[in-house]
Amino acid sequence: MVTTREISAAITCHHCEGAPCLEVCPVDAITRESGSIQVNEQTCIGCKLCAIVCPFGAVHPAGTSIAGVAGTMFATPTYPKSLSSLLRWEVGVITCAVKCDLCSYDPEGGPRCVPACPTNALTYVVGDDLADTAKQRRLGSAVAQEALQPELTAIRREEQR
Repeated sequence: MVTTREISAAITCHHCEGAPCLEVCPVDAITRESGSIQVNEQTCIGCKLCAIVCPFGAVHPAGTSIAGVAGTMFATPTYPKSLSSLLRWEVGVITCAVKCDLCSYDPEGGPRCVPACPTNALTYVVGDDLADTAKQRRLGSAVAQEALQPELTAIRREEQR
């Protein structure tokens, strides 16, 4: 989620077909499983190459500081807020790639962000559904603009019912 004074917007992984993050990972920590791109955080070495090549900015380098581990009270170094997240580092923090995994822990429930979106701006679309939706929209536009022959228009309207 990106929030500024003017806007707030979700930055979601597109689970790209050609997934540049998957291709660039030097230790194969990023894989495609069940149609989504997954990161194995135990394998990730924190090189941040995936975050650099992601065209949507959906991969975030993250880690837990030693101050956040239960029972440990060491102060960690701070860094300027203006520093890019790709350049940040903290002593004692192991960085790994974090991104949307389509809530793969619950394949029945699917992505939790869709029902949680307060404005219903998010939808979960599978590849086949996307192609069918695009086809129906193109057909609807052609019928509305009377770009099809009258006979073909009548046939298409019947199919839509």
